[in-house]
Amino acid sequence: MSVAAVVITKNEERNIEVCLASLRWTDEIIVVDAESTDRTVEIARRFTPHVFVRPWPGYGPQKNFGFEQTKADWLLVVDADERVTEPLREEIRRLLAVGLPAGIAGFEVPRRNFFYGRWIRGGGIYPDYQLRLFRRSAGRYDDVLLHERLHLTGRIERLTQPLDHYSMPGIREHVRKMARYTTLGAREKLKGRRRIGWLDLAGNHIGTILKTYFLRGGYWDGVHGIIVALFAGMHTFVKYAKAVEMGQAKGTQAEGEAG
Repeated sequence: MSVAAVVITKNEERNIEVCLASLRWTDEIIVVDAESTDRTVEIARRFTPHVFVRPWPGYGPQKNFGFEQTKADWLLVVDADERVTEPLREEIRRLLAVGLPAGIAGFEVPRRNFFYGRWIRGGGIYPDYQLRLFRRSAGRYDDVLLHERLHLTGRIERLTQPLDHYSMPGIREHVRKMARYTTLGAREKLKGRRRIGWLDLAGNHIGTILKTYFLRGGYWDGVHGIIVALFAGMHTFVKYAKAVEMGQAKGTQAEGEAG
């Protein structure tokens, strides 16, 4: 059975070369770029002729577009800051070589997350199972703003070998990503709630820190574990604070229109 790798990008010249090099074993590589202004597209075209540049419609729709550009039996979705390890590559190749029952729709992959150059084992971060390998005909992503979900028809099983994720090489990158993701998260939060209160701000902030560091074993990672727990709490606080601000702005606008 054939497998195509699908990667969506936006200004990923720092990551894309190593990412695509880890996918050379696949039958086809599809890159969907959201109009990068750096060398991402140039580098990607060294690895595959299937590079598509289009405006950003959202995470789910962008990935679904990539799925439509291939006829492969199976799809492997990889982010630009991820790497398929050799053990994972061999596990996937063995599975596809022997054939799989029709009832199996996809596989979750354990992901190793690296923060500031170190693999974080605690804090509930590993194994960070991600649904990334699936039959092309089994389903598609939804179109939520953040943390899009892949909806499949059929049984989902788990692989044992890891996908490596280098999302946070340093504090600066962590802060930059947090700024973007908290905005998206706040917008998504307001879709289901009309009001965010002080308990949401304080309770979720403190609760996230305690849960990450103590209940989920963040202390196993030493100083890195403390940093990760505090960032997790800060992320939650900033997301809810932005939701409060957005909600107030929306209410003011509605009052102005009514007046």
